[in-house]
Amino acid sequence: MQREVASTPDQTSRSLPFQVRGSLQTVLALRLLDPEHPEFLAKLVEKIAYAPDFYRDAPVVLDLAAVTDRQPVDLVALSEELRRHRLVPVGVQNAAPAWLEEAARAGLAVFAAGGGTAAAGARAGAQPRAGSRRAAAMVVREPVRGGQQVVASEGDLVVLAAVGHGAEIAAAGHIHVYAPLRGRAYAGIEGDENAMIFCDQLDAELVSIAGVYVVNEEIDAALLGRRVRISCRGDHLRLEPGP
Repeated sequence: MQREVASTPDQTSRSLPFQVRGSLQTVLALRLLDPEHPEFLAKLVEKIAYAPDFYRDAPVVLDLAAVTDRQPVDLVALSEELRRHRLVPVGVQNAAPAWLEEAARAGLAVFAAGGGTAAAGARAGAQPRAGSRRAAAMVVREPVRGGQQVVASEGDLVVLAAVGHGAEIAAAGHIHVYAPLRGRAYAGIEGDENAMIFCDQLDAELVSIAGVYVVNEEIDAALLGRRVRISCRGDHLRLEPGP
């Protein structure tokens, strides 16, 4: 008599032509402060012009925390304008019910309140977990090459080799790179504004702390190629020569 064997979840997964996996990706958070301002798009295009390669085709979450008590604007039209300037709106966060209806009409996903992504937003808005203790630092001894991603989700990250162009490193706490930093570095991804970034040679495509970021084109040329420490001061980053 032939026995019938039930499929285990692993067996079922292996039979599917796809995998669904969580991942950390660079998602910009565009906080809407006054979306009906007559120069809203002009100012945004001016900002994009500082680093067109970074912004080109970048996914964007619309952060609505500052306008949640207002009547929603036409997100369909806004999304079309953003796409026209090579930004790709993918969702909203911190949205009131009326805004959620408008987001659905525009085909935008709904992200968790606050930051959610370890991304380079205008302000991620996430707060450190109260009473949480950081894990021991993650130490990476090999080079982090383009296309690779290293995440220390519960503590500091220490990298003893170069971080190449197109690579991403991220940490809940501080980031230390004892070598050239050429890719993207995200410290304080859980919203810790006291996190810092230290590197022996700064040539990063982007550095971010708690969602506040600067791109390479905005970094003082006098700091490029030098040992630098980076901290968060409210709504901007402070970059200064390291000891």
